[in-house]
Amino acid sequence: MPGAIYAEGLVKHFGDVKALDGVDLDVPEGTVLGLLGPNGAGKTTAVRCLTTLLTPTSGKAVVAGIDVVKDPDAVRRSIGLSGQFAAVDEYLTGRENLQMVGRLYQMSAKAAKTRAAELLERFNLADAADRPSKTYSGGMRRRLDLAAALVVSPPVMFMDEPTTGLDPRNRQALWEVIKELVGGGTTLLLTTQYLEEADHLAHDICVIDHGRVIARGTSDELKARTGGERVEVVVQDRELIPVAEEVLASYAKSTSGHTVEQHTRKITVPVTGGAKLLAEVIRELDARGVEIDDIGLRRPTLDDVFISLTGHAAEEADGNQPDNEEQV
Repeated sequence: MPGAIYAEGLVKHFGDVKALDGVDLDVPEGTVLGLLGPNGAGKTTAVRCLTTLLTPTSGKAVVAGIDVVKDPDAVRRSIGLSGQFAAVDEYLTGRENLQMVGRLYQMSAKAAKTRAAELLERFNLADAADRPSKTYSGGMRRRLDLAAALVVSPPVMFMDEPTTGLDPRNRQALWEVIKELVGGGTTLLLTTQYLEEADHLAHDICVIDHGRVIARGTSDELKARTGGERVEVVVQDRELIPVAEEVLASYAKSTSGHTVEQHTRKITVPVTGGAKLLAEVIRELDARGVEIDDIGLRRPTLDDVFISLTGHAAEEADGNQPDNEEQV
């Protein structure tokens, strides 16, 4: 049975540009799907199609059991959406913005007022609640927009790069809100450029590039595809980097995957052998007179997965810029 969010062969063209080229998604109820991809990959177009803001060129999309093309009004009543850019009325106060959203959802005036106060407190906006939102900083406007998306508790939520522009404290606060929502049964599709965010929140991850899903699985499954452990060594003396490279090369499982960062004096090589091998590397470096500032053994990160799958880092382009399809 299809999940709370389901897409099959989803295609969207903008003239000659194929923003989506047969995307398949299936998000079980009460889970988080992290949708990753470089700028212009099609993430935002997928969200817009699933939330009825765009009509797919072809394919099927069902949200909360409702076909997005056949009954878009019913879909809108069943979802919450926080887009890439804050959509708030800058002439209303923060409190008025949230109360207005509540009233639009047909909440009573009293219930809308109570809910607005709760969200202002939760998103650290209580002190600015009665200021016009045009006086808010970019991060505050972003938090207000996220709060507006949560005025009601819809069964399905879409968040398109929700933490862009938030400081670490407010990002962590939003993560806790998301966990509470999902714990209460909400299904969430999350697009993000912060791979740590997907690692922390998503039950499953889809990597999308050039309008196609190129990989999917849990965070651990995707990391396993990249494979292996890595030894990272930071040498004390930059002049001894070649010596340290030679030592590490003798333990490497392959000749590819070696990296050297001259400015940080860090050398990384893929290995197998775990903690026992790490002790051997330390002894060998010491025997060769190479003093180190740091050494560690780590598994692949989602950054490694992303680079392996797409050929470049997730934030190679400016993470605050919209996907290319938004500029069509």
